[in-house]
Amino acid sequence: MADHVIGIDVGTGSARAGVFNQTGRLLSLAKRPFDMHRERGIIAEQSSEAIWRAVCEAVREAVATSGVDPAGIAAIGVDATCSLVVIGPDGKGLPVGDPAHPERDVIVWMDHRATGEAERINAMGHPVLRYVGGRISPEMETPKLLWLRENRPEIYEGAAHFFDLTDFLTWKATGALDRSACTLTCKWTYLAAEGRWDDSYFRAIGLGDQPDDGYRRIGTSVVEPGTALGSGLTAEAAAAFGLRPGTAVAAGLIDAHAGGLGTVGAAGGTGDPTTCLAYVFGTSSCTMATTVKPVFVPGVWGPYFSAMVPGLWLNEGGQSAAGAAIDQLLLGHPAHGAASRQAEAEGQSLPQWLGERALRGAASASETVHLTRGLHVVPEFLGNRAPFADPHARAVISGLGMESDEDSLAALYIAGVCGLGYGLRQIVETQEAHGLTIRTISISGGAGAHPLTRQLLADATNRTVEVIDCPEPVLLGSAMLGAAAAKLFDGLKAAMPAMSHVGARCEPDSGMRALHDGRYSAFLRLQETARSIREAEAAAA
Repeated sequence: MADHVIGIDVGTGSARAGVFNQTGRLLSLAKRPFDMHRERGIIAEQSSEAIWRAVCEAVREAVATSGVDPAGIAAIGVDATCSLVVIGPDGKGLPVGDPAHPERDVIVWMDHRATGEAERINAMGHPVLRYVGGRISPEMETPKLLWLRENRPEIYEGAAHFFDLTDFLTWKATGALDRSACTLTCKWTYLAAEGRWDDSYFRAIGLGDQPDDGYRRIGTSVVEPGTALGSGLTAEAAAAFGLRPGTAVAAGLIDAHAGGLGTVGAAGGTGDPTTCLAYVFGTSSCTMATTVKPVFVPGVWGPYFSAMVPGLWLNEGGQSAAGAAIDQLLLGHPAHGAASRQAEAEGQSLPQWLGERALRGAASASETVHLTRGLHVVPEFLGNRAPFADPHARAVISGLGMESDEDSLAALYIAGVCGLGYGLRQIVETQEAHGLTIRTISISGGAGAHPLTRQLLADATNRTVEVIDCPEPVLLGSAMLGAAAAKLFDGLKAAMPAMSHVGARCEPDSGMRALHDGRYSAFLRLQETARSIREAEAAAA
């Protein structure tokens, strides 16, 4: 009987595949890396062919090590970053940058080449922007499309398809051109609640060719996540995966949204996804809040209809750099090199190693905040995604001294994690001021795996932080998509509590409340000061 499912997660630097049973137990996991081209701190490009190859290899290994017969795999679910893939009429990728590198056909989500285009779109004030918190981000796809049309017109005109990476992967797997309501609604301005694109928006911003062409190149068939696509795996894709042709493939999700799906409805939690905020803490961070009715929050993306949980509205916040912000923060410290080598020798990442060191110097996880000794970090190295939708914001570090030992590096790490926590608190409070109720935060993503990190986030936000018992919540969310497509459950809402279960909780330490309130106040003041300085410099230029 085919009663197992595969979850596929394509992140910023690797593809992962996991085999799950119907209770959500992870039986096997495989991972394959792929490269990214970076340039000037703005450009980020990848190869869709390299990504697809990594996915195929990861799936084959995961199935081989799971002990499950390929005939026992009922379906596949896919999530990926919200990167833009440009495909030509022959099914091959087209270069999005340097013509000498035609293999680089993906503009990665974190690419900010379209910042100017996003600013021009925002200046128009089109009503569609209400659904992205009032300001569109250069990380979204219509600014990137506009950049291509104006800067690489031959590529733009020659493209047969513009895909979000998730939809590219399901197309490669099935040949189906259906797009996910998650990708198109969250990153392309599709109005899912009305089942339509807004022609006037595309004409106003300079992409009138899209409605003129009936949106053929960006999506004419839009389906809910978890919908079974086409006739399942094509013979070619099945051979690449080592699975049966016709194996069901579900319409996918953006990676962060898969993490949300895998956590907010977990058994043993509140039982109400509308009071549980999903916090996906990886290279970047995303917050996912669901509501029964649409709630408009300035600076927070959405509301998006049925973009994660079917029938519910979604508000999406977060920051463009989270785990990446911690990496950048630590990189400039004098002890970084020696500490990194020691962490590697002990089989740990540097943040894990620093977390353990901090715990040895404090009475409890909560009390590690005392190690910061007046050190404050606003970790906005790549702008502020929410609640200000400001790609020009940059990090602020206050209280940094001349210390160069590993203890001071650990203190800087703790201050950075707290800074991310205060940014999360700011998003939560902004949403609650507009009518949302958030009682718990369910965390997923590799950057939040350490218990110290989870406790500091609970203390910084003054919210209960939960973690499910599955070590791979994002993969689990994708597996749920497959389970819905294979009809192992009566839809995604039934799959969520059946496959996800709360494993641990971190309650905020009431004894640390006053300290964190004071540090949060300092965070807000530093953030505002940095904004004021930038505005003054711009006015004087």
